[in-house]
Amino acid sequence: MKKIALILFTVLTFSALNALAQTTTPTADPREAIKQTALDYAEGWYEGNAERMERALHPDLAKRIVRNDDKGNSRLDTMSAMSLVQGTRRGFGKQTPKEQQQKDVTILDMMENSAVVKMEMRDWVDYMQMGKIGGRWVIVNVLWEMKPPKKSQ
Repeated sequence: MKKIALILFTVLTFSALNALAQTTTPTADPREAIKQTALDYAEGWYEGNAERMERALHPDLAKRIVRNDDKGNSRLDTMSAMSLVQGTRRGFGKQTPKEQQQKDVTILDMMENSAVVKMEMRDWVDYMQMGKIGGRWVIVNVLWEMKPPKKSQ
């Protein structure tokens, strides 16, 4: 009987401690999780780390850019998550010297499961739409634009 009482006491004690831990443990700051996703994207690119890039992206991601020709005609070019991961794996981002690697993250807006983020990199600016899917922030869409060439002084 003493053995059963001791087991019951132990189980109840651990259950109470577990419940207390769940109510007092602060939840992760969503802004930090969003920022980390954006940094996985940018730093993954610069490092040539395809796994890090892939972790940041939803598999159905569409990354788009508006391109204009000399005649004023516009077209929309699209990259998929797969092409972005493959470009990262090929090391295109590693060509940027470390001291020139820009990765400025600005969270423009957020709600419970969606966010809009501006990522400024050395040569372009990405406007990202993120979604919280399966408890994890991922990049769903990107509209980006090349920065204008810097003028010589």
